[in-house]
Amino acid sequence: MQYVATHPRKVRGGQVHQPKNEKIKKQREDLNNNGFEIKVRGVSNRACDADSERKTVEAAYLVPDVDNFIEFPEVKRLEKRITLWLDSGYPVHVIGPTGCGKTSLAMHVAKKIGHPVVWINGDESVTTTDLIGGYSQVETESVRDKYVHNVFKSKDILKADWVDNPLTLACKYGYTLIYNEFSRTKPASNNVFLSVFEEGILELPTKFGVERYVKVHPEFKAILTSNPLEYAGVYRPQDALLDRMVGIYMDYYSFDMETRIVEKQSGTSEENAKRIVSIVRSLREKLPEDKKPGTRASIMIAKGLNTLNGHGDISLEDLCLDVIGTKTESSKELAEIQKLLEETIVETS
Repeated sequence: MQYVATHPRKVRGGQVHQPKNEKIKKQREDLNNNGFEIKVRGVSNRACDADSERKTVEAAYLVPDVDNFIEFPEVKRLEKRITLWLDSGYPVHVIGPTGCGKTSLAMHVAKKIGHPVVWINGDESVTTTDLIGGYSQVETESVRDKYVHNVFKSKDILKADWVDNPLTLACKYGYTLIYNEFSRTKPASNNVFLSVFEEGILELPTKFGVERYVKVHPEFKAILTSNPLEYAGVYRPQDALLDRMVGIYMDYYSFDMETRIVEKQSGTSEENAKRIVSIVRSLREKLPEDKKPGTRASIMIAKGLNTLNGHGDISLEDLCLDVIGTKTESSKELAEIQKLLEETIVETS
C-alpha cells in the first residue's frame, strides 16, 4: 500500500512525514555514495564486490622478488621436494641451522608458485590473534529519530571492525603463507593450524555465528621454517601439528655452492669469496651448534671487504670478528673466538 502524506507539516523547511520506501531509498543512496555496507531487512549488499576487496588486499601482499638466487643441483632437489608436497596439499616444514638458506629457499619456491605471499615472523610473543586477526576498534553510532515532531526515539549501535591478519588472508584468498622461525612461537598459539591443515577450516574464536569459520581456499599453501631443537629460544611444536605437515631438513651448502652464493650476493671476486667461505666453514666445524656462522655471515664479511678502501687500517680478521662475534655473550667468550679466528686464518691462508 502506497503511503500518502495527509498532513505535510514543515519543520525548518523539511517535510516531517516521509514514506518508508523513500526513506530506505535515501539511506541506500547515502551509504552507496560513502562506500559502506548496506543492510535492509537482514539482506547484506557490499558496495565493493569480492574481486575489488581481493585486489585491495593484493596491492599490499605481492609476489616476492628474490634476486640473485643460485640454483645448484642440490638446491633444485630441495625445491622439487618442497613443490611436490605443496602440490599434494601438505604444508612443508623446512628445518635447518641458522644461515643455511631456509628463508631464501622458501621465498624462491613461493615466487615460482606465483601467488601473493603473506609473511609471519615467529617469536614467543606471537599470539593466535597475531595470526588470524582481531577487532581493531569499536565504534558507537547514535541514531536520533524525530519521525513525529513530538516523539523522540534514540538508539545506540555498537560496531566492531574486524581486521584479518596473515593466516586469515592466506586461507581466504589462496595465498602462500611463509611462517618464518615457526618453532620460536609458543605451541599454544599455533593450535589454530590444526583444523586448517586437517579439515580445511580456519576457526576465528572471537567471532560468532557463520562468520566464526573460514573455509580454506584450495590454492592455500604454507611453508614453515625452523631451527633444530638444540637452538636457544626454540619450542618443540606439538606432535599433532607435526603429524599434519611434511618435514624437510636442510644443512649448509657445499663449498662451491656457498662460494657462488657469496660471490653473487656480495659482488666480490671469486678469490675473495673462496677465502671468506674457507674461514667461515672452518670456524663452523670448531664452534658449538648455536654459535656456528652461516652463509649469511660470509656474505656480510664479503660486503664489508668490498667497502674496506677509505675506512682506515681494518683487516680481514677485524671484519670476521665483527660479524661472527655478534653471538658471543661475554668478553671472555669473544677473546676465545678471536684466538680461534686467528688460528683459522693462518690455517686457511
